[in-house]
Amino acid sequence: MKSRLKLLGLVAVPALLAAAVPTAYAAGTPQPHSTRAAITGDVLKGLNKNATRTGNVAAGKRISVAISLAPRNDKALDTFVAKVSNPRSSSYGHYLTKRQFAARFGRTDAEIKQLKDYLRAQGLTVGTVHSGNLLVDASGTAAQLEKAFGTKLSAWRDAASGRSFYANDTAPTLPTAIASLVSDVSGLNNRAQLHHQAPSTVTPHNGPGGGYTPAQLKGGYNVSGTYTGSGQKIALLEFDGFQQSNITKYDTNYSLGSPTPTVQEVDGGSGSLGDGQVEVELDIEVLHAIAPKANVTVFEGPNSDAGEVDTYQAIVDSGIPTTSISWGAAESARTTSNINAVDAVFKAGAAEGLGFYAASGDDGSDDAGDGGTSVDYPASDPYVTGVGGTKLTVTSSNAWSKEVAWSGGGGGKSSVFKIPSWQTAVQKSAGGGYRQVPDVSAHANPSPGVSIYSQGSWSSVGGTSAAAPEWAAFAALYNQQAAAAGKANLGFANPALYTASGTGFHDITSGSNGDYSAATGWDFTTGWGSYNAATLASKLLG
Repeated sequence: MKSRLKLLGLVAVPALLAAAVPTAYAAGTPQPHSTRAAITGDVLKGLNKNATRTGNVAAGKRISVAISLAPRNDKALDTFVAKVSNPRSSSYGHYLTKRQFAARFGRTDAEIKQLKDYLRAQGLTVGTVHSGNLLVDASGTAAQLEKAFGTKLSAWRDAASGRSFYANDTAPTLPTAIASLVSDVSGLNNRAQLHHQAPSTVTPHNGPGGGYTPAQLKGGYNVSGTYTGSGQKIALLEFDGFQQSNITKYDTNYSLGSPTPTVQEVDGGSGSLGDGQVEVELDIEVLHAIAPKANVTVFEGPNSDAGEVDTYQAIVDSGIPTTSISWGAAESARTTSNINAVDAVFKAGAAEGLGFYAASGDDGSDDAGDGGTSVDYPASDPYVTGVGGTKLTVTSSNAWSKEVAWSGGGGGKSSVFKIPSWQTAVQKSAGGGYRQVPDVSAHANPSPGVSIYSQGSWSSVGGTSAAAPEWAAFAALYNQQAAAAGKANLGFANPALYTASGTGFHDITSGSNGDYSAATGWDFTTGWGSYNAATLASKLLG
């Protein structure tokens, strides 16, 4: 099915227009007419081409925003993450605590106070200041936001969908001393709706409604019965909810004995159940299938750019080491500054030893659907493991038999991020020097898909939304094994996965996703391929 937030950039924080430095702002104090600077890249492009302006946003409409701040010593942060994520470095696995990250790379308390005082002086309510001192929540009326950020909010109607939304007419501005700290203001538009990618079909296989069972998935990927995810934690980023009765039915049918998932609502949660319910239940059940004893926390947030940033930040705040992401959007559907804001959260997570696995999309090499080649974000983020799709075949004894690229699996080159250093060994001319997607892959083909129980019935569901939790489950199993061996969590996995150079992977050499074909070694359809859990874990453990 096609609804996937498609939650799945430029890497550098957007340059700010500089001018004179104003004095500090005290709440309730009249503000001088100080010079202001724009937060570049923080405005939607081309609205007049594909939407119609319908008027002004009501002055009293309440809107929440999330204000992202640029890290201190950003280049030093890049260097630190590279070292702690590289198995060949003596710093490998020596991650920072949240407190250490804030002290080393977060904004100072004085800088946070300066921002808060300014926001309050404009009549806004300041909410949470998140761990790391790089994200501040605030809310107010449309009129207050227009005043605070020096822009106008207009109402629009999308030409294709007919959906109404609002957006800022121009890039937000702030007094220069504050603007020099800020990289993004999420929430000034609500056009983006991330989509989950989980095409559904019923096909004959061993699940009650078709699809692969837990035994077939674990057998196909050589998951040992010794490791179950016991003592490990996995987070799910979601923009919809689930019904526990469906999860219980699945777990009971397959005798999994999994812990009941917990829910953490962010910014009021995701609202009433919608068509993304099947996505959430798919994610939970795939994790239970492969890592049945892991503790799963479902982070449910609003489907908006501010909700997205806050939900990712809540996951980093939680310290949960592994996250599966089945929601995304084409890179071209986002503002540059919003991508930078989300990327900064992932980078902070990497410094703290957290790993993110994101579905690469279900539209093959044309994620944007415009007839060209494009990739999905956040799978294209350099601090995320992008997970593509395959079609897995298992034997009658549930062993791996063969695997080909799934035609819908997202893959290609980023239009935003330059190729990271850990990927240059497999740099392709078709990549043009940009980040290449995906990094890895797993079973996603919907015929057969994976067996799930959702919305009161059994079915078979596919898509890279199934592949992402298949990899997150592996990470949890690895972390359990690493803990037993006295070693660090996998954390941000890409440098280690690329260092493995194909050892522990099923190399997928046939199939296509449109413009790209599978080949020996890394490719744009399946990355390095799917995992052989036992051999890959052994390789990563050294």
